[in-house]
Amino acid sequence: MQTDFDMLAALIVRLDRSAHIIDANAATESVLGLSRRKLRGLSFTQFMPQSEAFEMAFAKATQPSDFLIFRFETSLQGPAHDDPVIPVQANLTRLDAAQEWLMEMWPLNEQARHQQESRIHELAETNKMLLRNLAHEIKNPLGGIRGAAQLLGMEVQDPELLEYSQVIMHEADRLQALVDRLLEPHRHPQTLEDVNIHEVCEHVRSLVLLEFPKGLTIEQDYDISLPDFKGDRNQLVQAILNIVQNAALVLKPKIAQGTARIELRTRVARQVYIGMKLHRLALELHVVDNGPGISPEIRERIFYPLVSGRDGGSGLGLSLAQTYIQRHHGIVECESVPGRTCFKITIPLT
Repeated sequence: MQTDFDMLAALIVRLDRSAHIIDANAATESVLGLSRRKLRGLSFTQFMPQSEAFEMAFAKATQPSDFLIFRFETSLQGPAHDDPVIPVQANLTRLDAAQEWLMEMWPLNEQARHQQESRIHELAETNKMLLRNLAHEIKNPLGGIRGAAQLLGMEVQDPELLEYSQVIMHEADRLQALVDRLLEPHRHPQTLEDVNIHEVCEHVRSLVLLEFPKGLTIEQDYDISLPDFKGDRNQLVQAILNIVQNAALVLKPKIAQGTARIELRTRVARQVYIGMKLHRLALELHVVDNGPGISPEIRERIFYPLVSGRDGGSGLGLSLAQTYIQRHHGIVECESVPGRTCFKITIPLT
């Protein structure tokens, strides 16, 4: 296929008269999770959970007619049974007398995804301004409260009153620590270096397995062709650690049963939109767990600060992870159903 098609975000497949794949572009490779070399010769219908609309359009296209373009809606799914089903708008175009056809497909949820990404970026900027203002408003009175409690503790003789002053200092310190965590991503400039995402993943994996040595399996499925890229290693470790630790904490009942599983999967993605910008090459890291899933009530708000689906959770882990990944011009997305939750980190490589 012409290399020009690889520059398009649309999914493009060239088919022969039997609806077998002759060629595919990079966007199709990314969605189906197979290279064009592996796709060649396969029946295109095997990637359609419901192929009736395509088969009807293809049957019409192969009959003598003045119509050269057939439009319809269908859906695509990769070869794995748990790959997502992607609704698409499709055009089937007859190419020439050799009876070849061109399928052009546009994911119907792509526009909604772009709008969601824009909202996430806007939310991050709003949160940054809010948190900075909040820190200034809290810092001085909090310091005064703690200082007064400390002086009071030095003066009182009654053990009960001394305990009260210590409670005040402890709670003031706890609130200060919370504010510090909220502000952490904005306090230090990035330190860029060559980063190997698999080394980062292995470091995170070892840390989590030290915390949960029994009952939890963390599987690796790495694409070793992924190149190193410029990034802040510490920020990336913290972002991925927050997500994997969150998953492990949700999996505690399964850990007790010995059936908890987390998968770290890396892939190369091509022709990826992040926000409204098209990137030719990107890294995708999937963190998949077999936990109970995220409650629908908070699913749209999980990246907001102080929103947590766990009792005792601070609600900061995912918000900080999103901030760190956004500082690498990337994004964190989530899909969750009972039994399977997937956090996908996308970071542009070009």
